[in-house]
Amino acid sequence: MALKVGIVGVGNIGSIHAGVYRDHPKTEIVAVCDIVKEKADAAAAKFGGRAFYSVREMLESGIQLDACSVATKGEENGGEHFAPTMELLNAGIPVLGEKPISNRIEEGEQMVALAREKRIPYAINLNHRFTPAAQRAKEWVEAGRLGKLHMINMRMWINNPVETSPWFHLRALHPHSFDVIRYFCGDVKRVAAFMMKGEGRSIWSNTQIILEFENGAIGNLVGSYDAGASYGLERCEVVGSQGRFVLEDACEHLTFYPRRSIETETYNYLGGMRSFNETFKSRISDWIEQLDAGVTYDKVNGSGEDALKAQYIIEAAIRSFETSTIVEL
Repeated sequence: MALKVGIVGVGNIGSIHAGVYRDHPKTEIVAVCDIVKEKADAAAAKFGGRAFYSVREMLESGIQLDACSVATKGEENGGEHFAPTMELLNAGIPVLGEKPISNRIEEGEQMVALAREKRIPYAINLNHRFTPAAQRAKEWVEAGRLGKLHMINMRMWINNPVETSPWFHLRALHPHSFDVIRYFCGDVKRVAAFMMKGEGRSIWSNTQIILEFENGAIGNLVGSYDAGASYGLERCEVVGSQGRFVLEDACEHLTFYPRRSIETETYNYLGGMRSFNETFKSRISDWIEQLDAGVTYDKVNGSGEDALKAQYIIEAAIRSFETSTIVEL
């Protein structure tokens, strides 16, 4: 029997979620919800399901919900996730939220704590880690192919002219960056950060963040909202005692470089994945498969706790820059 799902927030990203659920053989959309009536009505007509205009109305309708995506937005792309997520979790409904988990740490902590208390699966759309290329690279790390991990160099930049809060670039974009970094290298111990405002900018639109990991590895993130599209979105290089890999643009190119050989191993478009937008399908499909298999709350891939740990790193970077100190997590 198909899982009955709902989508809360049916703007651009919510519509991508809805498209994946509509096309997946193990899910049926039964509800779409948005505070903007026209958006909810249009989504219901396009994707199916009943239109609702508040989470409370949806829950009080008595409709069966096996899971919900929360694709709201708000300040720094995370300011409106808290209320609907808490309502759904309190109702016992598994939630796949959008990143950042929240732009306020205390809200993220409350959502993670409630999911843990009620033993409900709670995940975040940390889609970069779910690409076939990223999963292949993770297999190399876990199998010891790189040897002892030494360092990670991460770059993520886009051309985003939006000017909102001083920390919009950090809190809205780099949950992805730090989740990828943690996915490959584990928990971060210490953080130091430098930032600058690009030409004509009022926000801190460029950053260099230095990391020390619990396992002794070191690394850095170079992030920007001032880069052109032709520069490429993302580059992740993980270096170990026996070799390194380079992962380009989240999903497109992966190469392994042995330390003591000139022979390399390259994969282009693993699984046929050719663009960032395709990563939503792999991430949401993993969520569906886990729910269908009866995953327990503490075994969720790309969990709310993972997303919260990424936000801790971001807030530590902000404190480091503001105080000119190295911040311990």
